Amino acid sequence: METRELTYFAAVAEELHFGRAAARLGIAQPPLSRAIQKLERRLGVTLFDRSGRRIALTPAGEVLAREAAKILDAVAAAAVRTQRAGRAEPRLVVVLKAGGDGGLLPEILAAYRAHPDAVEVELVLCAVTERARMLRDGRADVAFLHSPYEDLTGFDSEPLRVEGSVAILPPGHRLAERPFVRLADLADDPAPCWPGEHPDISDPATLMQLVALGRLIAVAPESVSDHLRRDLVAVPVLDGAPTTVVLAWPEGTRSRALAAFVHTAATVAAQHPAAAFTGSQKAW
Repeated sequence: METRELTYFAAVAEELHFGRAAARLGIAQPPLSRAIQKLERRLGVTLFDRSGRRIALTPAGEVLAREAAKILDAVAAAAVRTQRAGRAEPRLVVVLKAGGDGGLLPEILAAYRAHPDAVEVELVLCAVTERARMLRDGRADVAFLHSPYEDLTGFDSEPLRVEGSVAILPPGHRLAERPFVRLADLADDPAPCWPGEHPDISDPATLMQLVALGRLIAVAPESVSDHLRRDLVAVPVLDGAPTTVVLAWPEGTRSRALAAFVHTAATVAAQHPAAAFTGSQKAW
């Protein structure tokens, strides 16, 4: 299969309309229809059910739609990585959410600068959902992610730190003065507990504002405490599941600068003591 054929197929699969797909691709509809028919003959399967008033993907078409998306994304990412590698001054793009480094990044950067294979580091702060996407589409080289709550498929990774969890509360909350709480304490509270409730909220600013207003209790990794708003408090949660801060990068990457960064990060992390308590519900 050619990339052009997959691009044509993907457009029709997304639009489920040959006319709209042709307009989107900037070509006439007849050549597009012929290209899809040629692809079906080559594969020996029917990709679209054309028997109804609207076309639909067949089971074979659904499979190809998933695989085509992966292939086209990989091709686009390869182009971006190649262009970045050709820059006169190479740099390592590191992505993370605010506070998502487990408190390790300053020491990692300081130690990395002394490594003989180090290059300039570009830090990108982004939303939770953007970090893995930037790795997959080639805009970033390495990211601080959180396991097991983020999909590490297609990445190599290095665990750095296991974090406990804290409940984020407004200061006047009945649990705010406790030395610690348990999940049962949070379940008994009138305010819903995130991420169990409203897991779709991924913007930290929105989440913290809802907590400050008493609309939610947020359970987050303990390192969030280092960057907490002054109108909120963090109370350890003793029985939450642990979260592991990991460095992740695309599988099979061969880069001396990246290898040096990962080795440096692992060395710095090994020098830090383990968390005093364990538990976390989800990285936010």
